[in-house]
Amino acid sequence: MTHEVTDNRQNDSTLASSAFEHQMFKESTATRTSETEMDIRDRLTIKGGHVEGQEQVFTEGAMSLLELLCKQFASQVPQLLSNRVKKQALIDAGELPNFLPQTRAIRDGDWQIRGIPQDLTDRRVEITGPVERKMIINALNANVKVFMADFEDSLAPSWNKVVEGQINLRDAVRGEIEYTSPETGKHYRLNDSPAVLICRVRGLHLLEKHVEFDASSIPASLFDFALYFYNNYRQLLTKGSGPYFYLPKLESHEEARWWAKVFAFVEDRFCLQPGTIKCTCLIETLPAVFEMEEILYELRSNIVALNCGRWDYIFSYIKTLKNHPDRILPDRQAVTMDKSFLSAYSRLLVKTCHKRGALAMGGMAAFIPAKESEMNREVLEKVRRDKELEARNGHDGTWVAHPGLADTAMGIFNEYIGEDHVNQLHITRDVDAPIHARDLLLPCEGERSEAGMRVNIRIALQYIESWINGNGCVPIYGLMEDAATAEISRTSIWQWIKHEQKLSNGALVTNVLFKEMLVEELANVKLEVGAERFTHGSFTQAAVLLEKITTSDELVDFLTLPGYEMLTGQFG
Repeated sequence: MTHEVTDNRQNDSTLASSAFEHQMFKESTATRTSETEMDIRDRLTIKGGHVEGQEQVFTEGAMSLLELLCKQFASQVPQLLSNRVKKQALIDAGELPNFLPQTRAIRDGDWQIRGIPQDLTDRRVEITGPVERKMIINALNANVKVFMADFEDSLAPSWNKVVEGQINLRDAVRGEIEYTSPETGKHYRLNDSPAVLICRVRGLHLLEKHVEFDASSIPASLFDFALYFYNNYRQLLTKGSGPYFYLPKLESHEEARWWAKVFAFVEDRFCLQPGTIKCTCLIETLPAVFEMEEILYELRSNIVALNCGRWDYIFSYIKTLKNHPDRILPDRQAVTMDKSFLSAYSRLLVKTCHKRGALAMGGMAAFIPAKESEMNREVLEKVRRDKELEARNGHDGTWVAHPGLADTAMGIFNEYIGEDHVNQLHITRDVDAPIHARDLLLPCEGERSEAGMRVNIRIALQYIESWINGNGCVPIYGLMEDAATAEISRTSIWQWIKHEQKLSNGALVTNVLFKEMLVEELANVKLEVGAERFTHGSFTQAAVLLEKITTSDELVDFLTLPGYEMLTGQFG
């Protein structure tokens, strides 16, 4: 079985010109509205309040595209999510994830992805962060190749922040984004050569409750995608880049196929060459690691890379194997990338991507620089060891959460990639022993300590409190925490309670023990943040939510789901 997929894209300037001319022709000759468009007219409703500047992104064209996408694709999302539930039920009943026998022909086939645009061939360091104005400017100006602007894990998606994020990205693409700090008066603007911009949309499991199609909330992923694409694709193509996306939390190649259909539909509608839209998929769920080649295959016209979303992956390992008492993880701090199951995951991703001509991106360094010099040296040493491991494995680039880590990461990948290459696609790992399902499922040894449990509680408390107040990216104890790391903190405790684990001091982890610690750690957090911050914050509400999701009989899939109800209650 042979699948030949060649890269027949024109060069960037020709592509931009062709795309722009096609669109101008299409719009100049569009003298009538089709019956299909008439059918969906007025079926899309904005329920959110007015956000200053929203007319810049809620244009007629953007809303028309969003309506069409909802009509064509929104109804398919519940079935994709139902398939996740069915697969999870089998694993809960005792099965273990494995490679799919029915797709072996794809894994054994001779095929390649379509190709990688010039401005995405070198991604040795990427920075990630929410779509806030100052963050966007600092990230695009950092010593990195790519900025991933995040509508997902590092953004608490209040209506204001989601809309303002689209406005901010529109301004950034046009080179018009500026910001003046109201506290210091410092002015921020883009440098002459900013990083390449990639937009991470929200996952398929999330809804945008402020927009309805046929009186039902729409998939948040379609909202994020449609607005970013429509408002920016012309400018991006004109300057030699393109509409680039990160796709989070995929669990199967069927979900990748759905995205491929979305991309093909939009490319056809806007007379763009197939493969103009490019994406990178995060392999951050345990089910997805067994379908990496199939995901690449389904998206082969549009995909350029896979990424090791390590923190979500650890969370997914716990969540997916929650009923398996022999797959229990230790303290979060002990679950590092040199552990067998995570090393196998990293090496398999590199081998799979490079076999198919795709880039293999490494994971997040969640550390943030310390103010004290000796402590900062320790932080940078931890980052250096982590990035050296990724570079040795053959990754083509990595993630950092703070501009202060960019130089360290860049230096390491410069050393490993060398002067003659811009990535490590030449590293095939063909001499490696095969990586089997059992290698990807091995639990790691380590201590389950009282100190580790208490730290988990404090981190989850502070993160949830910030999230429900509209901040999804929070520095806590020297790490930049986002939803993924908070998920590990609370699901670890849930898993220990369910399987009656003992801490290293002999204490049995129970609901009662957790509740006692929660009260004590809530008091400790009050001491840490101060009485005024605690009083004016939402720490009590966060504690109530944390208790509810940690002591529930069934594991809550994502803390952001009940958190979104609280967030939308506060921010409309």
